Amino acid sequence: MVDLNSIQEHAEVIGADGVHVGTVDHMDGDRIKLTKKDSGEGSHKGHHHYISQGLIAAVEDDGTVRLSANADVAVTFEEEA
Repeated sequence: MVDLNSIQEHAEVIGADGVHVGTVDHMDGDRIKLTKKDSGEGSHKGHHHYISQGLIAAVEDDGTVRLSANADVAVTFEEEA
């Protein structure tokens, strides 16, 4: 299990495939709150999305948060407030 305290604000969040998923705004309980700039298009644009602790595979040495799913799959699991 990943130590959630090791996740830093403004860290990059990437999928298992190395593709950018978002940027950490801050931790909100056991979820990563992503910055609004990574909120997608259409009805998803302009508000925060969250990534559940269960998708976090590791925090790399440079602070990057790596997820257990590829980016295209991980974004389908993003939660809203």
